[in-house]
Amino acid sequence: MPLPETVTEAGRAGLAALLADPARAVLAFDFDGTLAPIVPDPRDARAHPGALPALARLAPRLRAIAVVTGRPAADAVCYGGFEGVSGLEGLTVLGAYGAERWDAADGAVRAPEPPPGVAAARAELPALLERLGAPEGTWTEDKGRAVAVHTRRTASPEAAFALLREPLYALAERHGLVVEPGRLVLELRPPGADKGAALRSFVLEREAGAVAYAGDDLGDVAAYDAVDVLRGEGVPGLLLYSAPDGAAERVPELTSRADVSLPGPAGLVAFLEGLAERL
Repeated sequence: MPLPETVTEAGRAGLAALLADPARAVLAFDFDGTLAPIVPDPRDARAHPGALPALARLAPRLRAIAVVTGRPAADAVCYGGFEGVSGLEGLTVLGAYGAERWDAADGAVRAPEPPPGVAAARAELPALLERLGAPEGTWTEDKGRAVAVHTRRTASPEAAFALLREPLYALAERHGLVVEPGRLVLELRPPGADKGAALRSFVLEREAGAVAYAGDDLGDVAAYDAVDVLRGEGVPGLLLYSAPDGAAERVPELTSRADVSLPGPAGLVAFLEGLAERL
């Protein structure tokens, strides 16, 4: 199975380094929209059925594989089906934008206590949504270290998102939190952790000679930035974009920078299968 065209010189260098010395390469992935299709209720998200076999086939040839997600690490492990998979004994899940860590080697989640601002914002949120007249279908997701408000299931998702955006930013600011916007979701979380810092730290920890990262949404911009920084430090990198089905939901901040664009999780799986064949 041929690999898709890499459209940038930096991307070609990253892919070449990965293929030349896979034992020093790190592959890292977002979860929702990348390894798992986007679904109306995030609790129903599951890894694409081809993802685990492809990752398990690749992992023994690589330095490391990591999942870098805004979800709690334990949720990503559960929804991804990552625990106890033969071949993925070295997998790492960096959850809550890197504030939490799960290693398949021991199955333990390591995480600090969430700051009090998260609980305070969570407590205020129901009354705020009622006062704003949040439309039917607005849904709040408790992530432990963060709380997210989704508008995908409302009758007019973009209008609902616009209605809630400014008040939720104000709520976050009052409690010392930041807002992580995504496709029809606004997530209130503690500052100081992002996918970029988590990815760069992991790549340096593993002393990687090459890195590839795949993402699909605004939260992945920081990881793209980290790959660019690593490139400047001499670590070749490859940026993959998992494109959503609807063109209106595509993220220009990623599409303009990606070395390879893939048609969603199914396309990523096909890429991984092709990569495994090459290795």
